[in-house]
Amino acid sequence: MSASIADLEAAVRGVNDPEYPISVVDMGLIRGLAVERDTARVRLTYTSMGCPCKEMIADDVRDALLAVDGVERVEVEEVYEPWTHRDLTPRARRT
Repeated sequence: MSASIADLEAAVRGVNDPEYPISVVDMGLIRGLAVERDTARVRLTYTSMGCPCKEMIADDVRDALLAVDGVERVEVEEVYEPWTHRDLTPRARRT
């Protein structure tokens, strides 16, 4: 059985930005999730182009998605869409 988008979102919601105790979902770093058969695809941005935690975040997201039942492969696409504080969810703003 294939994983759902809700399964993927729940998995990456458990990944925190290393610099803040806030989920990458609530930070607005996840720009897209998709699943096709056993492959999860994620579009990921960062708070800055020079983010020193890029590899750590991508690895943590990849590991979280690989832990989802039905996901055997993960493709991470780094997108450089400008990030601003407006990308924070209300939950992140309360943290």
